[in-house]
Amino acid sequence: MRTPQISYARTSAGVNIAYEVLGDGPVDLVFVPGYASNIQWHWQLPSYARFLERLASFSRLIVIDRRGTGLSDRYTPRDLPPLEDLTDDLEAVLDVVGSERPVLFGAEDGGCICALFTATRPDRVRSLVIYSMDPGEGTSARPPAESEAFWEELFERIDRSWGTREYASWDLGISNPAHADDEALVSWHEAHLRLSASPATADALLRNYRDTDVTGILPSIGAPTLVLHRTDNRLEPIEQSRLIARLIPNAELVELDGDDHYWVVNNDDIADEIETFLTGARPAPRSERVLSTVLFTDIVDSTRTAAELGDERWRGLLDAHHEIVRAELDRFAGAEVDTAGDGFLATFDGPARAVRCATSISSAVERLGIRIRAGVHTGRDRGLDRRREGHRRAYR
Repeated sequence: MRTPQISYARTSAGVNIAYEVLGDGPVDLVFVPGYASNIQWHWQLPSYARFLERLASFSRLIVIDRRGTGLSDRYTPRDLPPLEDLTDDLEAVLDVVGSERPVLFGAEDGGCICALFTATRPDRVRSLVIYSMDPGEGTSARPPAESEAFWEELFERIDRSWGTREYASWDLGISNPAHADDEALVSWHEAHLRLSASPATADALLRNYRDTDVTGILPSIGAPTLVLHRTDNRLEPIEQSRLIARLIPNAELVELDGDDHYWVVNNDDIADEIETFLTGARPAPRSERVLSTVLFTDIVDSTRTAAELGDERWRGLLDAHHEIVRAELDRFAGAEVDTAGDGFLATFDGPARAVRCATSISSAVERLGIRIRAGVHTGRDRGLDRRREGHRRAYR
């Protein structure tokens, strides 16, 4: 997927802050993600890319990598900047892109940056959106002993396995156990962590988040504020956002269904609420029926082959097969939607590329001593979940 142009704003301190701009809506929306951020890699996850495109459909969307993360200038953990410096960085980006009074949207500790900016520069902010933010450790809904144990485990895991599949699976699984078994999501998140921060920087950023308390500045926020949080969020209890909504005079709390902490998947309702907040009108229901081309592939006689090879050799064969399929999908501009066992489901912008991709995969895997089956379908279908099951029945 082609990403927007990435540019840099240089602060008065000489720090380069990476940002991207997309969309041409009537309102500027500035998105400050959580501590793990890489504005180029975001676009490699289809659900995240759709989320950003959705936000840009009703705004001029400006997304940044804060200092120390992603494509912005890095620093050593001992040089970790205070929250005030990060708000200066944000202002530098606003000045460069000519945004006078944007809506600020902060997730996790990005919300802390946006909250402080709104409180200290009220003339520069139209309104504020906060998603899944902990306003301060002293207000955590976790019992103190449980909270301390959680942070100790978190820092130990960062030190031992940051940026690995083990850590990515564990991190996603805290939010939603089903995510830990989503191979495509785990693979994306594994790389996302490495591209966002080093282990030492991630440790320092999260320690800073743990020790940050913005509850004292929340009552001074005068801008209209939307607070979003999922009711069953396992990582950040919803009581934290309920407190935020009580402390900010003009805040509206919307409690979203579900247990996902992260916003990179299952994010349509987040975008819906932000659009309503910005435009004053709830978006029209989106049809689940879309014209698309889907490709499904799997390995011929996979059960028999797995039994003959044994678990270890079969796993090695699958890894080689997956590497080939993903390389060909990238070559023919296909978007991977789902992987289960030896099967792949991908989407394309038209049938010609899908057929050429299937043919190329078939030829490429022959060197592994296996053959694949492939099915291509173009038409109006209801949702990828139904298509996923239908293609499994049709082509297995």
